[in-house]
Amino acid sequence: MLISDSMSLLWLVYAVLSLVVLLTGYLGLAFLPRLPRLVVTWAVAGVMWVPASFRLPLLEEGEFYTGLAPAVVVAAITFLENDAAAMLPATLLVAAGALVGALLGGLLGWQRQRRAEGKTPHRPRGATPSQKDEARRREPVIG
Repeated sequence: MLISDSMSLLWLVYAVLSLVVLLTGYLGLAFLPRLPRLVVTWAVAGVMWVPASFRLPLLEEGEFYTGLAPAVVVAAITFLENDAAAMLPATLLVAAGALVGALLGGLLGWQRQRRAEGKTPHRPRGATPSQKDEARRREPVIG
């Protein structure tokens, strides 16, 4: 059950909160053009959503708890613990997630830009702006 299993509930809450952070970040970058905004947002998504494995010692001698957590959290915890051996893989995963996210965001923005360019009506050569206006659909006016 979702409520009794705390790890699945923790991941669900993390997913919802990360989506809220991404949406507010995207809306906060409204001053940027669409392509850089998508690249930055997807890079942050890549950083937030890449999982990494971790290993924590338990109270009993020689026993460890292993699991998955967001790589940025694992990198932050290993940085605070000064554990360079565990920090390197987590940091590389964070960098790879940011790179893949930025590439996906750039690809998505480029695809949307090409699709928008394809939908704009092109006027024939030598056509004046008045001929272009006649070719467009005009809305009916009452009165």
